[in-house]
Amino acid sequence: MASVLRADNLSKSFGPIEVLSGVSLDLKTGEVHAVIGENGAGKSTLMRILSGHLQPTSGVMHLNDKPTAFASPVEAEREGIVLVHQEILLAPDLTVAQNLFLGRELRRFGFVDDEAMRERTRTVLAELGTAIDPDVEIRHLSIADRQLVQIARALLVPHKIVAFDEPTAVLTPVEAESLFDIVRRLSQQGVAVLYISHRLNEVKAIADRVTVLRDGRLVATREIESLEPIEMARLMVGRDMSKLYPEKPDTASADTIMTVRHMTVPDYVDNVSFTLRRGEILGFGGLIGAGRTELFEGLVGLRRAKGTITLDDRDVYFRDARHAMASGIVYLSEDRKGKGLLLQQDLRTNLTLATLERFTRGPFINVAAEDAALDAAIGDFDIRTRRRDLLAGQLSGGNQQKLLLAKMMLAKPRIVIIDEPTRGVDIGTKEQIYRFIASLAEQGCSVIVISSEMQELIGLCHRVLVMRNGRIAGELAQADLSEDAIVFLATGVHEERAAEIAAGHA
Repeated sequence: MASVLRADNLSKSFGPIEVLSGVSLDLKTGEVHAVIGENGAGKSTLMRILSGHLQPTSGVMHLNDKPTAFASPVEAEREGIVLVHQEILLAPDLTVAQNLFLGRELRRFGFVDDEAMRERTRTVLAELGTAIDPDVEIRHLSIADRQLVQIARALLVPHKIVAFDEPTAVLTPVEAESLFDIVRRLSQQGVAVLYISHRLNEVKAIADRVTVLRDGRLVATREIESLEPIEMARLMVGRDMSKLYPEKPDTASADTIMTVRHMTVPDYVDNVSFTLRRGEILGFGGLIGAGRTELFEGLVGLRRAKGTITLDDRDVYFRDARHAMASGIVYLSEDRKGKGLLLQQDLRTNLTLATLERFTRGPFINVAAEDAALDAAIGDFDIRTRRRDLLAGQLSGGNQQKLLLAKMMLAKPRIVIIDEPTRGVDIGTKEQIYRFIASLAEQGCSVIVISSEMQELIGLCHRVLVMRNGRIAGELAQADLSEDAIVFLATGVHEERAAEIAAGHA
């Protein structure tokens, strides 16, 4: 295969900090080339240089063997290079069709042709395996559907090279398979695909070659046939990753700390009941849209809900998340950027905001105490930051998740609810988060883990409840945890088997 894009010794510095150092990459026509590495390894920086969003400090790029440089992403798009961002960059108050064609509207007789844009939108979304309404406003869509819209917008541009930055982080397995079909189709058409993902099994299934970055430097470029996921992980982090999950702590008590009865969240959750034991890691599985997030947002007062919550043998009702926190329950949102952190504020402000009363003296904030808390959090949670005065939005995804964990743990909770704890983070950070969750149980906390990754639920949890269509489809004890059992309950495609599993653990 001929080379379509070649990068030679690319480096990028922000002031005195070098984030990419002498990285070379050769992308061939019709190949799927994966780029992997831990958070902060330089993957997104490399993608942004190749697509014109950043200028390299040094190094040269060649497009079809001719030296080239892009002053902007618009210039890169003119040459057929498009980037599907990891972040959702859509206008929330515009419709799906309006977002797809924003800045490149179709016209007829000088007027915007809304009907043509709607039809083209339906077509490209159908190719992605989804029937999202072109007329719905983006703000009404789930995070997964917004990502699909963003991918569709990128694919509208005539393209020779498509770069995907963590495209499946918020997609269900079914949606991800539809995306893989699109990637394979692009490859067969001669389009070169750059593909960033933390999901190494996914990389093994879709890629032809893999480039590994670590600390901004090139570690290796290998043919996929010579790499298994465990070897990819070792190259990424520089150490053995064969034991990703810690031993499950023997902490799950027979005592119940919380009972939830008949919890209903209008339009999302219908009559859900469950118990949580002391020291237990309880998993909630199911497909995206099953109602898991809405259930717990209702429980902690972030959504309107009705039902009975019994905590320590006393019925409680939470007006809002701060009221729940005062009772010892913290909720870490799956949307850490939209609901968990203030991206335009510094690390210290983000860390202490939820527990600010602990850092005040009368009307004044005790900045020295805040600084000490930030120093402790950076050390205890291994938050990797070049400077302490960075904004939260300047941290990598994994370090943002660690900052959010540190923020919520300042409340000294008894019950920790973590929604998609490792979405968009690398395998090294996953290992750290898994060990942190196990240590919470060892310290006597009860933990609820909401996850779309079945292996995560199996590897971490003492028990798993599976939701489908806003209800509990069944419960799986530790001895019965398997991907098949979770899928049966989550999808309902094998109703008889699902009924047997649910009945056996009722």
